[in-house]
Amino acid sequence: MLETSARLLRLLALLQAHREWSGAALAERLEVSTRTVRTDVGKLRQLGYRVASTTGAAGGYRLEAGNAMPPLLLDDEEAVAVAVGLRAAASGSVSGIEETSLRALAKLEQTMPSRLRRRIDVLRSATVSAAAAGPAVDAEVLTAVAEAVHRCEQLRFDYLDRAGEESRRRAEPHRLVYTGRRWYLLAWDVDRADWRTYRADRIRPRIPNGPRFTPKDPPEEAVAHVLRGVGQAAWRYPARIRLLVPLAEAADRLPVGGGLLEAAGEGECLWETGTDSLRDLALFATSLDLPFTVEEPEGLREELRALAARLRAA
Repeated sequence: MLETSARLLRLLALLQAHREWSGAALAERLEVSTRTVRTDVGKLRQLGYRVASTTGAAGGYRLEAGNAMPPLLLDDEEAVAVAVGLRAAASGSVSGIEETSLRALAKLEQTMPSRLRRRIDVLRSATVSAAAAGPAVDAEVLTAVAEAVHRCEQLRFDYLDRAGEESRRRAEPHRLVYTGRRWYLLAWDVDRADWRTYRADRIRPRIPNGPRFTPKDPPEEAVAHVLRGVGQAAWRYPARIRLLVPLAEAADRLPVGGGLLEAAGEGECLWETGTDSLRDLALFATSLDLPFTVEEPEGLREELRALAARLRAA
């Protein structure tokens, strides 16, 4: 019995690791006959695994998604990756999955050998997060939006803007974008006939969705488009700053989601960002310890002059 159970686990691991196996290849790897492979596949099916089979010269076995959630086999690296991801999800930006993530993590760690639990504990104790806290998004909202993206269905939703005013929107959703702090939806606004970036935590979907649509191509890659909008349109004061260093050096200093960074000539780059406080942006820009010039707005130049005067006086 023990030998059969061990063979079933090996068979399951092979099926999970490879898209399709021939019966002969499985028999060779397991050192059994093809008839035994057929018997073991039948036992996996009884346990809830959907193993599809085809006959003929090109036939074989393939593990398919099922209706239930049978046990998974993970190698060491996969198990650690899942555990780290679940811990991040438990304290992340999606509300409603924190407790579920912790329950799943507890079950996973219970089944782990001590060497893997120690690796996770070491990583957890040696790691701190410097990510800025952002608003949490309801998991059901993200799921509803993602489903509309996948099905190319018009999304109908109530939206709360930065001023706190609510409006009803109709949009053709293109992509969800996570900047490390907030979730955004890039979509074609039907009534405004233009691309718009919406904060996902301010979206309240209405049911049912609208009609199907033919996807449009945005003017630029989704992440870049969202970062440009986040860096400027989302703020009271949009700003454009020329950093007098190569793009790679600037990217190392700037936070993810802090605006759009683009190369602008040899050894320089443009940073399109924004702020609700020009003084805060002046302090942050100088804290980067990078040479720069302000292209706009004029108010930011005035704040820098005032800051320079205070520093000289000190």
